[in-house]
Amino acid sequence: MEGEAQLLVVARSRLEGNVTLSGAKNSALRLLAASLLTSETLELANYPAQLLDAEVQAGMLRQLGKTVTLAAPDRVVITEDGPPLLTTLDWPGRSIRNTLLVLGALTARMGVAAVPLPGGCNLSDRKFDLHILVLERLGARVWQEGGLLCAEAPRGLSGADIHLPLRSTGATENAILAGVLARGTTRIWNPHIRPEILDLVALLRRMGARIAVFGQEHIAIEGVEGLHGATHRVIADNMEAITWLVAAAITGGDVEIFDFPSGDLEVVLAHLRAAGASLYQGERSVIVRGKFCYPLEISTGPHPGINSDVQPILAAWAAQARGESRIVDLRFPGRYGYVREMARMGLRHEVRGDMLVIEGRGGGLHGAEVRAVDLRAGAALALCGLAAEGETVISDAWQIARGYEDFGGKLEALGARIRHEG
Repeated sequence: MEGEAQLLVVARSRLEGNVTLSGAKNSALRLLAASLLTSETLELANYPAQLLDAEVQAGMLRQLGKTVTLAAPDRVVITEDGPPLLTTLDWPGRSIRNTLLVLGALTARMGVAAVPLPGGCNLSDRKFDLHILVLERLGARVWQEGGLLCAEAPRGLSGADIHLPLRSTGATENAILAGVLARGTTRIWNPHIRPEILDLVALLRRMGARIAVFGQEHIAIEGVEGLHGATHRVIADNMEAITWLVAAAITGGDVEIFDFPSGDLEVVLAHLRAAGASLYQGERSVIVRGKFCYPLEISTGPHPGINSDVQPILAAWAAQARGESRIVDLRFPGRYGYVREMARMGLRHEVRGDMLVIEGRGGGLHGAEVRAVDLRAGAALALCGLAAEGETVISDAWQIARGYEDFGGKLEALGARIRHEG
């Protein structure tokens, strides 16, 4: 259960079979926030309802006055039939970083908003100054009061040119959400164009927004007076795709991954193929056959580069490789806290400045008691456990369920020896 030190016990296993990807966490949460821009019905298919972060976001919508209903296990319907939305999110539970998008959407539609300070994974010095920059550039006043981040624009937001000093996914999303209802034209320069951003744009266009994307250069938005309801399908989760790919490869497995978004992962797939991944592209799937893992040398960067979230998963690959792998996280320098947990399993590593160096021995990991310090770290530790001798006990395993739907069930279906305790 979330908030408790739930244990996941993983033993050495070979994965075999097939798995279907769920809807993307990093898209679904943004689409939920977009529902705040309209009073009409929004319906999302391929919705990952079991994700803990999706449950938190749905709870926040309900607290603000939305009705959120599961019409099917993977279909959610969001309506607004009661009194006007609340503008202060009084949320006593765990916060998530998506509260920043709630702030932007509510301010755009209602003219005022207050949300809890963001939570989520603690990734180095991850602030929210760019979100403040976005809202202030559109004419809002933003301030912090106690544990709340507040904004107001009594006369509504006004379109403006927003120059992002770095390609931030969240700031780009907030600028889009706030800009669609702003008066006049909003231009977002130096945006981060990722698959999840394009999915958000696709939904908003279905809702009546006027948005043009000019590659990584800029996004142009012509503000409209209001948005209507829509039906939309959430894209497949590319982080889950890479997780199952690496899991199959390092266990010497044979796994077919359905709905694999190859077009969104060209750079990381090129690196993995060069490092020994045997991949066979089907019509709507990818088959992974595990053979040998060779060292990696990667740095993260804006899309279409390698996403920062991927590097803990690639560290699990590097742990099984024979030779020295080098990983540099350019977005969140020093995001290597998980490697101390891998070291409990026998991983040899060194952090040289902002570079993580892993000395792989072609295996050699052993089971240990470790802790999931964040979402992707938890998944990476589980992958290491699948390739290690003995049992690996992962505490705070609820972190994994924040971003992976039925992680344990899908692993079991692939033949993994795992169990939950506590």
